Amino acid sequence: MRDFKKLKIWHKAHKLTLDIYRVTRDFPKEEIYGITSQMRRASSSIEFNLAEGCGRESEKELGRFAIISMGSTSELECELLLSFDLGYLGKVDYKRLEQKTIEVKKKLSSFIVKLRK
Repeated sequence: MRDFKKLKIWHKAHKLTLDIYRVTRDFPKEEIYGITSQMRRASSSIEFNLAEGCGRESEKELGRFAIISMGSTSELECELLLSFDLGYLGKVDYKRLEQKTIEVKKKLSSFIVKLRK
């Protein structure tokens, strides 16, 4: 069992979630149960699954939850693009959040590889 708060990847995922919550506050109210909710769930799922995996008994289980986090990261990447295309996100916010998401994705990939060794 690990302390998830000691994982650098968890901290990056947590900061990304906070950013997603901030930018989605300005999304149209009719999207509260649509893209706003989806983006918030996808971003928080990244850090939640890492935390849950840390509470499991083995590195193998942690790796499985990290892979689930990777799926949520890909989902968020797609939702960011959709939000930009719909005009809910400006170019600056889109690029900034896309870059953060890709960074989390790369770090997750490295983390998963390390767990498999």
